Amino acid sequence: MSERKILNKYYPPDVDPSKIPKLKLPKDLQYMVRLMAPFNMRCKTCGEYIYKGKKFNARKETVQNEAYLGLPIFRFYIKCTRCLAKITFKTDPENTNYTVEHGATRNFLLEEEEKRVQKEHEDEELNNPIKVLENRRKDSKLEMEVLENLQELKDLNQRQVHVDFEAMLLPHRLSQEQQRQQQEEEDEREITALLEEARHCRLLEDSDSEDEAPPSRPSSAAKPNPTAILVESLKAKRKAEAVRSRAQLAGLVVPKKVKAEANKGSEQLQMPAVGAPESRKTANLAPPTPGPSSLSQLGAYGDSEDSDC
Repeated sequence: MSERKILNKYYPPDVDPSKIPKLKLPKDLQYMVRLMAPFNMRCKTCGEYIYKGKKFNARKETVQNEAYLGLPIFRFYIKCTRCLAKITFKTDPENTNYTVEHGATRNFLLEEEEKRVQKEHEDEELNNPIKVLENRRKDSKLEMEVLENLQELKDLNQRQVHVDFEAMLLPHRLSQEQQRQQQEEEDEREITALLEEARHCRLLEDSDSEDEAPPSRPSSAAKPNPTAILVESLKAKRKAEAVRSRAQLAGLVVPKKVKAEANKGSEQLQMPAVGAPESRKTANLAPPTPGPSSLSQLGAYGDSEDSDC
C-alpha cells in the first residue's frame, strides 16, 4: 500500500482530456451515508422516541430549486427504529439547524422557541431605549407583586406556627381516657355481680344438700333461689294428687260395722232356704261383700304418706 504513493501513473504526451467522455449522473441522485440524529424526535406512527445522537444509515439527496445564498440544501431519509416508518428532515443553513419534514415531531421545540424570543427581545432593547424603560417598569411591578405574595405566605406560616395542635387534641384524648375508664369500671362491676350471684347459688345448693347443718340466716339483700319455686310446686302437686285419690277411694272402703250387719243378713237368708231352689237363686243374686282389695291398700298407703308429711 505504501508503494502506490511513490509510483505515479503514466500519461502519454498525446493525451487529449477533452476527448475523455464525462459521466452524466442525475441531479436527484441519492447516496447512502452514515449519520446521527441531529435532534430529539418522536415518531408519529408508533410514538417511539428517537434521541439525539442515534446513528442511522440514511439516504442523502440534494433538494432541487432550493438554496440559501448559493448553499445547497440537503434532505435525509431515515427509518424509525421500532415500526420502520419513513422520516425525512433537511438542513436549514439560515438558522444553522435542521427542520423536520415528514414522519416525526421535534421535541423541546418550545424551549428553542423561548430562546429565540429571548434573543429577539434583547436585540430590540439594544436598538430601542424607550422599550428598555417599559421593560424595566414591568419587571419592577412584577417584583413588587412577588414580594407581596411572599409576605402573605410568611404571615400565614407564622399564624400556623402559633397554633398548638397538642392543646387542641388534649380534650379529645382526655374524653377518650375517661370513656375507657368508665367502660373498665362497668366491666368490673358486672364481673363482681356475676361472681357474687354464682357464690350465693352455690351456698344455697350446699345448704339444701346438707340436711343436718342448721339453716343459714336469710339475708335481706340475698336473691331468692330459683329452684325453691319448683320444689314448692312439686309438693303442692303431690298433695293435690293425694287428696284426689283419697276422695276416689272413700266410696270403696266399708266400715267394720257395716260388714258385720251384712254377714248376719246373709246367714239369716241361708237358714230357711236350704233345699229350695228358689232360695238358692235369691242367695246367688245377692251381691257379695267386698273384701280387702288393692285399691283399699293404696288408699291406706296414701294416708300414711300424708301423715308422714
